[in-house]
Amino acid sequence: MVAALIHPEAAGNVRSVADCHQHVVLIDGRRVIVCPVNPQDALAEQNFVGALSPSSRYRRFHFGMRQLPDQLVREMTEIDQWQHVALVARPADAVRGEIVADARYVRSADTDEAEFAVMVADAWQGAGLGRELLQRLGRHARASGVRLLYGDVLWGNEPMIALVRALGGGLARHPTDATLVRAELQV
Repeated sequence: MVAALIHPEAAGNVRSVADCHQHVVLIDGRRVIVCPVNPQDALAEQNFVGALSPSSRYRRFHFGMRQLPDQLVREMTEIDQWQHVALVARPADAVRGEIVADARYVRSADTDEAEFAVMVADAWQGAGLGRELLQRLGRHARASGVRLLYGDVLWGNEPMIALVRALGGGLARHPTDATLVRAELQV
């Protein structure tokens, strides 16, 4: 199973995301387990996004929606963990596989860059979970040959902008949309 989670060219050079099954204690004392997303997480991913507040969903997807279309659920859970890497966080005491955060990056074709995205359940925001997941993604990306993580962030998404700045990242004008800023993290 571990071999399936990492591209064959990187085997031996990159710590597999399968190694990420770790307990993490957040700054407020709550505990989560961080692990790779898998196809069996489709319903949990749908429930997670559906439970987000409208503003949290808008900050993540940049448009209003109540639930993920089936195709997007598949694209978010049926991934190769090489071109598209995704981690989820679950409460340590979760009974039914509940997801409280999702962080991912998708490699840009023929570059050493990848686009990242992070979303955290409203009740779990402000506890350091987004930071933890983005740092883990950065370490994995660096070990996989990615040098720059970038994400398109709404100008009004102050928590994400603050997180990127706190991690030493920068902001640049978005090339095509004045409502967005391009967040960039060297990894």
